[in-house]
Amino acid sequence: MTTILHITHQQEWQAALESGAYRTPTLDKDGFIHCSTDTQALRVANNFYRGQIDLVLLVIDTDKLAAPLKFEPPINPQTGQPEVENNDLFPHVYGPINLEAVAKVVAFPPNADGLFALPQI
Repeated sequence: MTTILHITHQQEWQAALESGAYRTPTLDKDGFIHCSTDTQALRVANNFYRGQIDLVLLVIDTDKLAAPLKFEPPINPQTGQPEVENNDLFPHVYGPINLEAVAKVVAFPPNADGLFALPQI
């Protein structure tokens, strides 16, 4: 099983359970859901989610995804454009994430200093 990770708020995951699929505002805005590999997730968490206490990690089985998955350069949050000079390719899911593809949901609280440590997945 090959997995990718997605950081989200607990209430957004709960909404996905109620609706039958996981969606994010970036799916409508950027056309895909931003994900990370296990080596990228910590950097993403500490850069964009520092100190947030209601987070979970979705561990996604890429073999079970119904939507297309592409590994692409990161999107610059200020410009909305791909950082093509960046060789670190991120997984992007081009559609809602079907619940069957979520192999595990792991609590993802920050440490006392607001920074994250990757939990046992």
